[in-house]
Amino acid sequence: MKFPLLIIFLCFALSVFGQKAKGVVFEDSNQNGLRESTEPGLAKVAVSNGVQVVLTDEQGFYELPIHDDQIIFVIKPSGFHPPVNEALLPQFYYLHKPNGSPILSYPGVPPTGPLPRSIDFPLIKAAESDTFKVLYFGDPQTYNQEQVDYFTRDIVAGLMGVNGYAFGVTMGDIVGDDLDLFNPINDAISQIGIPWYNVYGNHDMNTDATYDSLADETFEAVYGPATYSFNYGKVHFVVMDDVIYPRDDGKPGYIGGFREDQLAFLENDLKYVDKNMLVVVQFHIPLFLEAYFGETFRKRDRDRFFALLKDFPFTLSISAHTHTQNHFDYDHTDGWQGEKSHHHYNVGTASGDWWTGVKDDEGIPLATMRDGTPNGYMMMTFQGNEYRYEYQAAREPADFKIRLHAPKSVRRNSRNAWELYANFFQGSDSSKLNYRIDGGAWKPMWHMKEHDPSVTDTRSMWDNAPYPPEGTRPSNPVNSAHLWKIRLPTRLSPGVHRIEVQAIDRFGRKYFAQTTYRVVRDE
Repeated sequence: MKFPLLIIFLCFALSVFGQKAKGVVFEDSNQNGLRESTEPGLAKVAVSNGVQVVLTDEQGFYELPIHDDQIIFVIKPSGFHPPVNEALLPQFYYLHKPNGSPILSYPGVPPTGPLPRSIDFPLIKAAESDTFKVLYFGDPQTYNQEQVDYFTRDIVAGLMGVNGYAFGVTMGDIVGDDLDLFNPINDAISQIGIPWYNVYGNHDMNTDATYDSLADETFEAVYGPATYSFNYGKVHFVVMDDVIYPRDDGKPGYIGGFREDQLAFLENDLKYVDKNMLVVVQFHIPLFLEAYFGETFRKRDRDRFFALLKDFPFTLSISAHTHTQNHFDYDHTDGWQGEKSHHHYNVGTASGDWWTGVKDDEGIPLATMRDGTPNGYMMMTFQGNEYRYEYQAAREPADFKIRLHAPKSVRRNSRNAWELYANFFQGSDSSKLNYRIDGGAWKPMWHMKEHDPSVTDTRSMWDNAPYPPEGTRPSNPVNSAHLWKIRLPTRLSPGVHRIEVQAIDRFGRKYFAQTTYRVVRDE
């Protein structure tokens, strides 16, 4: 009896693991998605099955092993674009799930049938400058259609038809657990009019999945692979699924980290990346290790991630998830092995404090984050292998980078601590803030990790209101990583005095804000 069972197993293994995906990557000159006899194959283009990565030969041909739940995708080379669908989502992949996704609460991939004889990838030749801009949305996290409307009016409306951006990226938590909202939010973002890539977040997952590899089935049906890469200009972008759910340690919920296949893909992918390129890795859960409730990102995975990037002198990683804004520069004391420190940007969110707070005159929640960052989005400019960023508050002027909090009036010669706070939203430990009174000499401010008093004031207003205001009560404030303060001078002449604040960021750029306070005569 054992012999027939062995034969059956070998036949099954050959059918599942012995298959080869084959095809051609070609220049789609007429952009019809089909290869014509006059359209050449493209050599030395990377193609992956999510683990292995191969380069096409001189005729554009590739071959990869494949099993019955895998995605084949082309890694976009600089100077070419994949086609996009009606929602402007890049179509660079082929889903191979002959039997479809398992039955889950939200639909996954329908059965794709037998493996095609040739899986071909069209690419469209396009001029790409080495200087370009990218839009980043952290956590739109819409829980219902009303919040999709908030997102559309608060974030998207001001960007419709915007020029000068190569593409955009949503950094996970595209929706808030209701995966039926993927298409409505895609329709909203498509109004911006640029190609849009997506990162998988912990609120985008199939929560009834029994294995982590199956928790992204609905995401895959809409967006394709959750781990992939592409090139633009002198930058190599990697998108990684870093949400482990269910956890493999017996604890409930999810944790940040990478599976073996994802780390294998990153290792294989980077083999074909020029060391002079900037490597930008994008994922949802940040690399921080500690939180009130224990480890939030597996240290062993972070260490392996750092080891894979150590030979690349130009690196950046971007996350969202926290609904605060933070910068971290990892060095050897953190396990980073590269010669220069590694910058990790944990970007603020489109939904801010989960669409909470008092509604404004347009009926949109103020949604200021717990660290005092207004909800909004990040704009990244790449120039060769260098980058610069700007955080843009929703529906605010472009120069609104600093919020000041100061008393309206102080008593002259008072010994009380009247304090000026400056929240430099995109600031970090490498920023410097200075202030001056009435045009005098600039003096340094103190970098403090405290609650932003503007957030505290909002919570106090809410808690002390005789009736709850319309909207949803904001979250508790948390220490802000980009807050500075000083004690305001009171030994000034009675009257109104002007306060100016100057912020200097990690790139040496200067930003300004100003306010006034009144000095009242002694009694």
